[in-house]
Amino acid sequence: MTNPKRDTYTPRQITAGDFPVVVDTGVIAVGQKLLAGAVLGQVTASKEYVLCKAAAEDGSKAPVAILDQDVDTTEGAKGAPVRLTGQVLGKQLTLGEGLSLAEAKAALRHLCIFIR
Repeated sequence: MTNPKRDTYTPRQITAGDFPVVVDTGVIAVGQKLLAGAVLGQVTASKEYVLCKAAAEDGSKAPVAILDQDVDTTEGAKGAPVRLTGQVLGKQLTLGEGLSLAEAKAALRHLCIFIR
């Protein structure tokens, strides 16, 4: 009799507390592969979400939401769940170019997204 194979599963958790989580569906713009925990900005013209970058000139430089599940939009924009409120772990977040954790924390605080 052979020994059964044992695998270890380590969940990627972005939730950090018990503050109420509100999730909505947002359209993630084409051309991105993002992991859950990506800090998102919203393009003013299209209202689509992109990874928030400090130097963005399309309105998406202000963090407005956190991606709740991995998404691949390399073949076209698609809907995905985005967190609009809740507590998240800072070490699990993906920040765009030029955006610091402190800046994201300050910007998201008044939207009731708290980074620990």
